[in-house]
Amino acid sequence: MVRTRRLLAPLLGASLLLAACGGSDDAAEEETATTKAAEMSATTAAASASTKDIVDTAVAAGDFKTLAAALKAADLVDTLKGKGPFTVFAPTDAAFAALPAGTLDSLLKPENKAKLQEILKYHVVSGDVKAADVVKLTKADTLAGKPVTIKVDGSSVMLNDKVKVTKTDIKTSNGTIHVIDAVLIPS
Repeated sequence: MVRTRRLLAPLLGASLLLAACGGSDDAAEEETATTKAAEMSATTAAASASTKDIVDTAVAAGDFKTLAAALKAADLVDTLKGKGPFTVFAPTDAAFAALPAGTLDSLLKPENKAKLQEILKYHVVSGDVKAADVVKLTKADTLAGKPVTIKVDGSSVMLNDKVKVTKTDIKTSNGTIHVIDAVLIPS
């Protein structure tokens, strides 16, 4: 009798699980339940990721070490950790590495702090601008006081006709990050 209970326990558990999912053993309903669970898990993950501000989110991603160092050198960390909301077009480490030789080293020097601040502020837009909104714009005013142009080219979004947005809508507690493949330089 004990052995029969052990054998029936998994079946009983499966029946209860099916009942909780709608009472049917139909494969489509099981798939729906699995999909809903995955969506809930993704929503939970997104919610926990959005508890970090723009700076902490970028640092945690690992592809923005140069941006983090530049923000620190320009004394802009506290600004982007502020209430916001902000939208940041964030160049990756590879984007910074593609600058002409010596450019980044020069910008990180204390005597070039004002120029570095201008460049970094050119990557920031006031407000929380999602990708769905970006594609409706032709330009966006940056914190540097100069607009960045926006153009949709097929399925790509280009900034200033040369810089491609490669990833969108990274949610943070104080705004949104869109990843770009080059550093924006104000004219």
